[in-house]
Amino acid sequence: MNRNIVITADGSTTIFSQEVNQHYHSYFGALQETMHVFIEAGLCSGVFANSNRLSILEIGFGTGLNALLTYFRAHELHKDIFYEALELFPLTVQEVALLNYPALLPYPNVKEIFTTLHSTAWNKKQLISKNFSLHKHHTSALEYRYPVNTFDLVYFDAFSPEAQPEMWTKEIFSAIYKSMKTEGVLVTYSTKGVIKRTLQSLGFEIEKLPGPVGKREMLRARKS
Repeated sequence: MNRNIVITADGSTTIFSQEVNQHYHSYFGALQETMHVFIEAGLCSGVFANSNRLSILEIGFGTGLNALLTYFRAHELHKDIFYEALELFPLTVQEVALLNYPALLPYPNVKEIFTTLHSTAWNKKQLISKNFSLHKHHTSALEYRYPVNTFDLVYFDAFSPEAQPEMWTKEIFSAIYKSMKTEGVLVTYSTKGVIKRTLQSLGFEIEKLPGPVGKREMLRARKS
């Protein structure tokens, strides 16, 4: 893989993939985008205020930033998390070492946890702490065998529809829909009309929310 480490506008790092000609996160700020789209609009939304246990599926483990922030916010919220993530092209040890999230986040043992999230074995459920388990699947969203009625929350964080159109198909979203529990939530940064229409055709209720810095809107979809 031809990938380069890039500093985004908020000082946090991301990766630029030459294969798809895109950054893993928003160039306006990797950390702020993740906090806004996946943590605040997803994990910390009022939807899960009364839920002490959540099953989360992430499409695109990538830099591990979504998982890292989920780990610490879940501890603060006293929630038990079962976290599954799909990634076909994991980062190398050298690439992980160049990501600066541990230096920017005000949490204890953040570097140790970040390293553990990346170094745990693939295709095997791992207990990271007493209230956070991680199961990383070394596969793509196209090949993953989605369990039925399992996930409360889905972080859909694939490359854009322009870069990876095969990831944004009705077939993929249909499989995700079936894998979610009733009232489950999917959050993503894309608000393209075709994506909204696809989600609605499958039974999702669509909500457009203000986007992170540099983007006007984002999507939150609920399985009704």
